[in-house]
Amino acid sequence: MKKEEFKTLFDAYFESVRRYILYRSGNEELATDIAQDTFLRIWEKQMIVDPKTGKSLLLKIAGDLLITQYRREKVAFNFFNTFQPANRSNTPEDELNFQELKKSYERALESMPEKQRAVFLMNRVDELKYKEIADQLELSVKAIEKRMGQALEHLRTEMKDKISVLILFVMGFRLNPSKI
Repeated sequence: MKKEEFKTLFDAYFESVRRYILYRSGNEELATDIAQDTFLRIWEKQMIVDPKTGKSLLLKIAGDLLITQYRREKVAFNFFNTFQPANRSNTPEDELNFQELKKSYERALESMPEKQRAVFLMNRVDELKYKEIADQLELSVKAIEKRMGQALEHLRTEMKDKISVLILFVMGFRLNPSKI
């Protein structure tokens, strides 16, 4: 694929791809990132894109990237919810830091708007699928997707300064929050 062809493709479909992801996730920053990643994949793999089916291909790639992103987040949240530090190798400082992370997570959940929190907990704790949640709340699946996206964004925002502490804790490093 030549630069000119790529630029034409980018100019024609970037905003459509971004809006599609924004509609599915409710997160502008994530939508922009995924749209950019979609075009980056096209460029890196030097795909030949037929103008007639180009938009469909781009939306499929973007949708797959969004699903991958949510799966990564789900794994991280499930790990955090089920992780129990082994008492034999943790210092009292490690245990204190873990409890601080857990409290931060609980505060973020408490500060989340009720509608978002309900959808988040039904999905992550009760392990209900979006369709099941939509049926119980008498809403559309799209409304559930939007609330879930907003809930995840809320948690990301509220816990952004704690994520690096969690990663270091999991890796087994001694934590000193004043140095992070």
